[in-house]
Amino acid sequence: MNPIKIMPCLDMKNGRVVKGIHFVDLKDAGDPVENAKFYQKEGADELAMLDIAATLENRKTRLEWVKNVSSVIDIPLTVGGGIATMEDIEMVFEAGADKVSMNSAAVKHPELIRNAAQKFGSEKIVVAIDARRNKNMPSGFELVVSGGTKPVDKDAVEWARQCEALSAGVILPTSMDGDGTKAGYDLEFTKAISDAVNLPVIASGGAGTLAHFYEAVEKGGADILLAASVFHFRMLSIREVKEYLKSKGLPVIL
Repeated sequence: MNPIKIMPCLDMKNGRVVKGIHFVDLKDAGDPVENAKFYQKEGADELAMLDIAATLENRKTRLEWVKNVSSVIDIPLTVGGGIATMEDIEMVFEAGADKVSMNSAAVKHPELIRNAAQKFGSEKIVVAIDARRNKNMPSGFELVVSGGTKPVDKDAVEWARQCEALSAGVILPTSMDGDGTKAGYDLEFTKAISDAVNLPVIASGGAGTLAHFYEAVEKGGADILLAASVFHFRMLSIREVKEYLKSKGLPVIL
């Protein structure tokens, strides 16, 4: 088993890190550059930076944010939000990102995944899959886009399989039901995705305790553990999480 990775997430709006519940009720969580430096020093394995308003505001990811953050860290940086074309992807890489995460645009134009993977390498292409429970879907989970605001009448787990077939390198599933609640990752959704694909899966949405991180690996099948609130508001440190996982027999890089 490969080492489990810890990935703090900087949700960005108006140049600041923010954090909400179910993608709304946003609170300020500090300066992105200071946060990025802090997390690298704390032992983060990777960092995510998501421009949460880009698609809703119908604009591109703000490249200066990417440049500022990438210039102060050496760990891999995944950037998402408003990435809709090959040109967008290229610009984000030029600004210093190591991987790009796409969501709404990939649903609209699935070929974008294949084209990006062919040009930049599968390992650099992350597809974010936001979903909510819907018993009319075969898996019980419906895909939603536009920052979690629009359901698209498509099965989220089937979409993950499609993304793998299109050469995506990583899947980032987020349960709208769990985001920001600190009630635990949506293990059922994470597991449904990790069972459906042979790609690294990033657990996201809802981490609140040390046990939640362990369960995401043990019960959800996740390879990378993304969290925001617990780290931003200093409820847990990355070191604490890693030491806990190690004590439970999971491989981590301390």
